[in-house]
Amino acid sequence: MMRVPTFWKHVITVLGGTLGAQALPLLAAPLITRMCTPAEMGAFSVWLGMVAVAAIGATLRMEAAMILDDEAEQQRTCFRVVFYAATVTAVLVTLAALTARVAGLPVARELSWPALLTIGAGTWLTACMQTTLAYATSHNAFGKAARAKVWGAATIPLAQLALLYFNAGGTGLLAGQLAGLAAGLVAARLMLRPPPAHIGWRLEPDQRAYLARHEGFWRFSLPSSLLNALVGQLPLFLIGMRHGALAAGLYALTQRVLAAPISLLASSVLEVFKRQSVFEFQTVGHCQQAYRYTFRALLLLGLGPALALFLFSPPLFAWIFGESWREAGELARILAPLFFLNFIASPLSYVFFVAGKQKIDLVWQVALFSMTVCVFLAPGTLRQSVLWYAIGYSSLYLVYLHLSWQCSRNHLAAA
Repeated sequence: MMRVPTFWKHVITVLGGTLGAQALPLLAAPLITRMCTPAEMGAFSVWLGMVAVAAIGATLRMEAAMILDDEAEQQRTCFRVVFYAATVTAVLVTLAALTARVAGLPVARELSWPALLTIGAGTWLTACMQTTLAYATSHNAFGKAARAKVWGAATIPLAQLALLYFNAGGTGLLAGQLAGLAAGLVAARLMLRPPPAHIGWRLEPDQRAYLARHEGFWRFSLPSSLLNALVGQLPLFLIGMRHGALAAGLYALTQRVLAAPISLLASSVLEVFKRQSVFEFQTVGHCQQAYRYTFRALLLLGLGPALALFLFSPPLFAWIFGESWREAGELARILAPLFFLNFIASPLSYVFFVAGKQKIDLVWQVALFSMTVCVFLAPGTLRQSVLWYAIGYSSLYLVYLHLSWQCSRNHLAAA
């Protein structure tokens, strides 16, 4: 059973690393927004969104299986599977991006040639980093993982600021991001010393057997996670297509600021909830104690920031980031309740993996994707689209929380 002091000890360890990883980017954001235009920020955010979505496909969601298999040989096989899948995915997404540009697709036209050529590199680095951090979680190496995240996250804004100072523009944002991803991965590999795993030209029999044993992750969790990531980036893509790069830049800053508490606190709680929920489920057949305690912790941690954003976003954005970003604060006010629910629901969603109910999560993600497409393709202004998106997404999150609670009690029928 979960011991509360142990829970908070691990949360504080992960939170310390996450705080360090987020401090410099947040402190640098007011400088970056004054050294680049909203249009440049919008194009960079579209590139970053593409990398985030592609990286999920690159892992096949096998990094989640890493936490369940703590034997060295099994984890070595997991790394080999991910390295192979990430390499293939990186090549394919780069070719797809170049083909889209040649074909004249709207999204590809918004991106520069350096952005198109580096999507694959960003995908590979992100996928490998996620898997290495999952390895750390499986061994309770929260401190080392935290230091690796700080090293990588600190490199990103410093490199971006240096390049923007020399008028690198949007290319500087890209190069700084890649430098930070590479620095974080090297630091993680050096500190954690995971089992060495080479990148093969084809899948070996043991790798195929590993994929077969964990087919629930790539059959159900992978499409579910891809839909979830795509839904998170879809508003940015559609806003860029319908309203231009300027509007995309405003929304991108809104999304980045509102996601900060989730990155800072909820992800720290998630890393601990993973271990606690798996242990409790394997021990007593459910994880409702871990779920209940985590829910209360997230509720208390998220309420204050959500209220502050809802009440004071427009003047805060104008003061911190510059008057040209005030409209981003108006969007933040609309989205604050949604991100509060996201803050609570996202860490608790891991219970679907623990209970083996990935198919239920996939059905919910399909409903969310359908709602998002309908809202942003419907006629309306930017604010109207964002408002209806917030209402629809929040309603679905309430359903999601109910389903995850039932999973924690192991009361849902087999899916």
